[in-house]
Amino acid sequence: MKVICISFEGSATAWGDEIEKPKRRRSHFPLAKKDLPMPDTTPLALTPEISSLVNGALDAGQPLLLAVVDAGHKPILSFRGSTVVFSDTQLSFWARNAEGGTLEAIRHNPYVALVYRSPTVPVLQFIGRARITDDHDERDRAFALSNEKEQARDPERKGRAVIIDLDQVTGVLGFDNGAPIFCNMARS
Repeated sequence: MKVICISFEGSATAWGDEIEKPKRRRSHFPLAKKDLPMPDTTPLALTPEISSLVNGALDAGQPLLLAVVDAGHKPILSFRGSTVVFSDTQLSFWARNAEGGTLEAIRHNPYVALVYRSPTVPVLQFIGRARITDDHDERDRAFALSNEKEQARDPERKGRAVIIDLDQVTGVLGFDNGAPIFCNMARS
């Protein structure tokens, strides 16, 4: 069997039983530096910059990836184009399929994670507890806040609104002169 490894630099190396595996190379990715401390945790309050990234994610072609765990302890991943900032400590999304596996998993286990990534933002991770809301005002607001493209896919509003109470937001917002701009917020 032949294995092909593609490096961050784009070069490819192939090896099999007859070829010696290459030595592990040091990553050129700036986050690999061990001397970069994670900043102190700040109280969780989504900044205008983070809110803008989340609210514009679908239009930018960068929908957030949601991770849930079902009753059988299996992960379910799904892109959520309707994810928006609901408050400075909450996200929401409109789930068009009211009977889908994602909602069933949330009913069983409310702990969720979402990831945002773009060409300029290496990674933002949102961790929290999701709830499917039956409150009329929350439901209407979650639908109204969602992207128009998502609204158009459920004009009769047969879906369900999900509110995520955030516990933590961590990641790297970008780089300033090669140094990462960390984000490390937690609910107090």
